Amino acid sequence: AMGFGVLGPGIGIGLAVSAAINGSSRQPELAGKLLTQMFIGAALIEVLGLLSFLVAMMLYLFGTKVA
Repeated sequence: AMGFGVLGPGIGIGLAVSAAINGSSRQPELAGKLLTQMFIGAALIEVLGLLSFLVAMMLYLFGTKVA
């Protein structure tokens, strides 16, 4: 479960960095604004990876207990 949960955010961060580099090479005067927006987006994408880790740990710790 954890591997699939990290796959999406990893691809998302890679695409975001690629787009930011491409945009800053096309318009260098906007490089600072693009970098700021990329970091905000990467932080939001990373939250998905951390949430996946949390769900995987909850399933591991509490999912096997039978009432």
